[in-house]
This record gives sequence, C-alpha cells and structure tokens, in this order.
Amino acid sequence: MSTRTGRTASHWGSYLVSSTDDEVTEVRPVPEDRDPSPIGQNYRGALRHRSRILRPAMRRGWLEGRRDGRGSDEFVEVSHEKAVALIADEIDRVRRDHGNEAIFGGSYGWGSAGRFHHAQSQVHRFLNAAGGYTRSFNTYSHAADEVVLPHLVGDREWFLRSVPAWSEIAEHTEELIAFGGLPRRSAQINPGGVGSHVNVLNQIDAARAGVRFTIVTPVRGDTDAELDADWIAVRPNTDVALMLALAHTILQRGQADVDFLERCCVGWDVVQRELRGEDDGVVKDAAWGSEITGVPVARILELAERICSRRTLVTVTWSLQRQHHGEQAYWAAITLAAMSGSMGRPGGGFGSGYSSMHNAHVNDRLSPAAALPQGRNRVSTYIPVARISDLLLNPGAPFDYDGKRSIYPDIRLVYWIGGNPFHHHQDLNRMRQAWGRPDTIIVHEPFWNAHAKHADIVMPVATSLERTDFAIGMGDRWLGWMDRVAEPPAGVVTDYEVFAAVAERLGCGAEFTEGRNADEWVAELWSRSREKAAGLGFVLPPLEEFRERGSIALDMPRRVPSAFGDLRTDPTAHPLKTPSGRLELYSATVAGFGYDDCPGWARWIEPAEWLGSPLAERFPLHLVSPQPDGKLHSQLDHGSESSRHKRDGRAVMRITAQDAAQRHIADGDIVRLFNDRGATLASASIDDSLQPRVVTLPTGAWYDPVDPSEPQPLDKHGNPNVLTLDIGTSRLAQGPSAHTCLVDVERYDAELPPLTAFDLPEFVSASTISATSHEGRDAR
Repeated sequence: MSTRTGRTASHWGSYLVSSTDDEVTEVRPVPEDRDPSPIGQNYRGALRHRSRILRPAMRRGWLEGRRDGRGSDEFVEVSHEKAVALIADEIDRVRRDHGNEAIFGGSYGWGSAGRFHHAQSQVHRFLNAAGGYTRSFNTYSHAADEVVLPHLVGDREWFLRSVPAWSEIAEHTEELIAFGGLPRRSAQINPGGVGSHVNVLNQIDAARAGVRFTIVTPVRGDTDAELDADWIAVRPNTDVALMLALAHTILQRGQADVDFLERCCVGWDVVQRELRGEDDGVVKDAAWGSEITGVPVARILELAERICSRRTLVTVTWSLQRQHHGEQAYWAAITLAAMSGSMGRPGGGFGSGYSSMHNAHVNDRLSPAAALPQGRNRVSTYIPVARISDLLLNPGAPFDYDGKRSIYPDIRLVYWIGGNPFHHHQDLNRMRQAWGRPDTIIVHEPFWNAHAKHADIVMPVATSLERTDFAIGMGDRWLGWMDRVAEPPAGVVTDYEVFAAVAERLGCGAEFTEGRNADEWVAELWSRSREKAAGLGFVLPPLEEFRERGSIALDMPRRVPSAFGDLRTDPTAHPLKTPSGRLELYSATVAGFGYDDCPGWARWIEPAEWLGSPLAERFPLHLVSPQPDGKLHSQLDHGSESSRHKRDGRAVMRITAQDAAQRHIADGDIVRLFNDRGATLASASIDDSLQPRVVTLPTGAWYDPVDPSEPQPLDKHGNPNVLTLDIGTSRLAQGPSAHTCLVDVERYDAELPPLTAFDLPEFVSASTISATSHEGRDAR
C-alpha cells in the first residue's frame, strides 16, 4: 500500500491532500486559510472514479467518415501513439486544405490553478506553433462588462484596481447597495488560486463597522446572514428600470451632484432627457419603475433618499450583465452613482463584482507570477466567446462586435481543452446541432463527461493532483506549491506531453517545447516569476526553498488612489482614458455604432424574455441559474461535496410554496422544468426566500440526456443550460444572456430514467470499424 501527502492549490483553495494507492483519502485545508471552502472535499475518491478516461478513444462514426452521432456513438480505444498520429494527420489535413483559420482553439482556462499546466495557455501555445487558429475574445463571466466599461471609464484595469476595497468600505462607506446581491458561494472561487479566504470575512467586518447593506435581488439568500442585509425583492432582468427610477427621484428632488456631473462627466444633458422622457415620452419615475420591477414606490423613494444623504457605494454583480442588454446594468449603475454625491469620495461611488469572485477588491490586482508564453497567432479570425454555436452554424455570416463587423470563418476542426461547453454554454440543444457541423472535434479530459462523449478524439490527461506546478491567484497574496500527490493511471500523461508529441509529428516540436520537459518548464516559470516579482518590489526565494515552505504570503495592500477621486479634484489635470477624458454617461462612440439594442447611454430596454413579456403567459416562471455551492462550475461533479448538494443524485430546484402549490408540487418531488428550448429533471425544494414566480436551478450538473439521438432529449440530471437563451447581450459585447430565461415547472410522475452522467460510453473493437475516410469526414 502506497501512501503520500502533499500540498495542492486550486481555484477554490489550498489543501493538504493524502492519497493511498493513487486515490485521495483525506483533504484538509491549509492552516493559513481563515474561511476554507468545502469544495476541496470533491477530491476524495475522484481520481479512480468509474468515469475516469484511461485510454485514448476515437468515436466510431468519425473513424467511418461520419459526423453524425456525436453524443450517442460508440468509441474505439487506441494506443497513445496511434491517437497522436491521427491528431497530427487531421490538423495537417485541415490547415493544408482549408487554412489555419478553419481550426478553432477552445478553452475556458479553469482546468487548473497551476501556472504551467494552465489549459488555455497550453492549447493556444500549441496551436500557435502549428500555424495559428481562430480565437475567442472575452469571458462568459463578464463579457459585457469587458466591452462596455472601457467606453465609460477608459481603462478597465485601472478602474478595477481603484474602486473601494473592503478595508476602505469598512472605514468610509455608510450605505452599500448591492444589485445582484453578494453571494457567498461565488466568493469561494478565485482564478489561479486562493491561499486564504477572507472576502466574506471582510464583508462581515464592514457590517460590524456600521456599514448598512441592501441587496437588490430576487433571492433573499444572496448574501451572508451576518450582514443582516435589507432585501429589496426585484423581478429578474429589471434592475436597470429600478436604477433609472432611483435616478429620476434624485433628479426630481434636486439632490443630484450637478457639480460632479457637469465638471467630470459627459452626457448629463442626455441623462436628464432620458429620465424625463423628453425623447420617448416615458417618464422614468418611481411609479414607472415600480410597475416594471415590482418594488413598491415607497421603497424606491426611501432608497433614493438614503443614496443621496449618506456615503453610498453602488455595486453590481457580474450576473447582471449575463442577461439580455446586460451592458445597461453597468451603464445605469454608473449613472446613478455619478448622481449620488459619493462618486470619487473614499468608500463611495460605483464598483463591480463584489463577491462575484474572491479577489474582488480585497488586495491589489497584481500577480508576480509569470505566464507560459503563447507565441504569436498568425490567424486574425475571432469570435466573441459566447458565440460558439453561431460560429459553427453560420460559416460566412457577418456579425457585429464593439463597432466592428466581421465574418464567421468555416470551422473544420475544434481543439478544446480546459473547459466544458456542455456546462457553460447556453441552449445546449442548439449547441448540439452546431457541434455536429465540424469535421473533427478533439478534446483532452480526465473524465467521461458530456464534452468527451460529444467528441471524435478523446485524449485522457492527468489531473492537477497528478503533476507538479505552482499557483497564485489574481489579486491573491499567496503563492502555493502544488505537489504531485498521486500517479496518473498507467499510460495517462499531461496535456503538455500530448501536445509535445503531436507538435513533434507536425514539425514544430522544438518551437513548442523549447527543449524543456514539464518540470523544467515549471522551474523556468518560477525563475521568470522571481524576475517579475523583483520589478514589483517582491523578493521570491529559490525554487527549492519555495517547495520546502509550500506557500509564500506577499504584502499586497491597495496602492492606487480611489477611483475618480483625482477626477473629482481636477478633471483637466487627471483625465480618464476616454475620448472626452471624463466619465462618459453618454458615449458618442457607442452611439455612433448605431446599435438599436445598445444606445450610447443608460436605457431600460425590455429583454427578450421576462415576467412582463407576453411569453410569460406560456412560461410564467423566471429561471435563475446561479453558480453551484458545492463545486466550481461542473468540475468534479462526481465528488462528495457536489453530491451533498443534490437530492437522490439530481440537482435541486428551489420554488416558493405558492408557486409549488399551484402546480401540486411537494418538497422532494421530481419535477420537469421546460420551455421551447428543452427540458430537464430536478428535485424540488420549497423555499420562500425567493420572490414569487422565480425558481432557481444551479449550474454544473453534467449534461445527461435520456436519448441523445433526439433533437431535444430530456436531460435527467438538472442542467439548466438546456433551457437558457443563446443570444448576445447586444451587438456591442455579444456576451451570454443566460439569466434571461422563462420556464414552467410540472411534477414528473412518469417512471424516472436512471442517471448515467458518470457512466462510460459504449466501446467496440477496432475490428468492427470500416476503413477510415478523410474524404468522408471532409464532406459537408
């Protein structure tokens, strides 16, 4: 019996992990973690789970020259050498016959917290060495924010580094108005790693210091109970209407900070016209806002008074911009904050993402760690990240993005590692249709999830516990060493080793590896990190000392002035990096794009689906799909902590007692959520902390269709993305609109289908396969 203990780092924390015979048996938080996340318990029993991919596999239909059958087809296991040869041959065929723009490099970057074994960096470096690829811009997390904020404030990174930190909030803020809440579950997570969870503890410190918290959300529980937050229940997707109604009340009462608005902003005249309805004939007063949002007029008037009479910070979660017209949530919130009198003062104004991620405004947004160089991409084609189905379904079609018009290329090969689009993309049935169009889909996965089952070539790879690396999260003060605490199954290697072998066959091996193996690359990146850290004023020890210590804490206090403070003092001497040099409540640039779904100022635009739309007569419930409590996205869904948050193996849907009674649903019943896009099964939980006509179903349950050969199969595991809407936030950002989603729910009385999300696909012998046909795979 072989037993070992080591340290690892992850996007949800740092842990001491023990394994026996290469299976994790114990997980303990590191001593320095003040508020550890239980997500780490998902490691226990995960490495040798039945869903583990042990050998390279090819889809039978692909070997026979067919594109149909992805998701339902049988697989053939082959040797590592043969799989590498087939991958290299297919890449070579596509780039020779169609050009490198016909290759899409897919990754979402969450595969590992390690600096070297970072999936997105690995696949992009490999594809660049092979001649380039069609890439994606932005993130699903905050795509609309990434595009719209530069138009409003100029430098987005400067803005995120300078908005009030929790320490400043505790000292100076009197009112914190959190549109979208401050969900504790999201504060468990940090890109690149978390050494010690302090975000929620800082929130609690601020509450104890006297900060009054108000959350504006359909879900009362979207904040830690110790904050004792005031809850304003709002209809989903109507926050912008509430913000404008608050702004109108401030304007009408003569309480707007006209000095700041006229000296430091452009567009105050446009804002006034919008609020007074001078152009569209609709006055955006409290009565108007109440009718749309469901918030009583008296509550709107009272909140407006508090905003103007006290030092106020207006915040929005990232979730608010993941809805139709999501750009407007940021625009309206900044407009409201600029009017409040607190913008540019300590602890006041506007900030985003508080509690959307652990690193939000805790330390400075710095990272002394070096990244793996990705090389140069010689291909110019791209898509906004959430438009993957549009790309595959519409080759040659035009699309708009941030003032540019581009053309979707004709993708023949998709190479995807470090992300599961069958978790994070919307309208999975539409995506399944799109997934059937490329000639070839190649993935690297440790486990047989839906992503692997919908691929043509599946390469098994080691997990983060089966290799060495080091980690540091963005805005996190801890660097952590990552021990190899278990050996991968026999024959399973890392992403890097797969790419190195394929690159060698393609003739670009030296460019990809630079003559280094994985451990040598880890040492090289540490050396580069020491150089980068020195330039930032940090001293990092030699690698061996770091390995021995296991972790290093850096001094990373906020070192930049408060956002808009210098602007308020002298806008001429301290201009923003906007065209006007001022805060742009009206953007002539965006207005000049002519987008009817995103004008150049804050406006309430009805979303495609909401509780006030005609579609609500057929689908009268609004689905909110939050991040899960027990895992990061869909990672380790088969783990013990993830399972603890399910009921009888299925995800849990929360519904009010009133809405449940109308549908004869009792607590614990299996229910079917459905709309025109699809249907899924979940376990019902009666919960009156929701606003009526709102249901919640967390993301992350591995997609598990009853009959994957059907166009709209019933998902039996509780994946909300079979229901969500796949349209861009607007033509400006083209971000995801996952939170714009109407459904209905009914009790499921038929025989329950067995759960198979963690089962293996069917395998057949290679002797049963007809001859390989490149011509067949290339046919459209």
